[in-house]
Amino acid sequence: MSDANVRIPEEAKERLAAIAAAEGLSLRAYLARLAETLLTPAERAERAEKALAALKEWNGYAPTAAEEQDLDSVLDRRLAQVTGR
Repeated sequence: MSDANVRIPEEAKERLAAIAAAEGLSLRAYLARLAETLLTPAERAERAEKALAALKEWNGYAPTAAEEQDLDSVLDRRLAQVTGR
């Protein structure tokens, strides 16, 4: 296992350390677990493709690019409302 130095704001480090401690983990262990659970952009795109293919096969759902963009806009707007952004 190799070590890496990552520069982040002190507040971010303290927040991550508190989250890790609350879960009974060291910051190192928490970050390693986080890295294992997050998807790369390529992995997310691959999953989205598979999901669309499954929906199309299951019920014929095949949105156009414009429909996907509209749905993304709705989702972005709703997430912004919930997160206050």
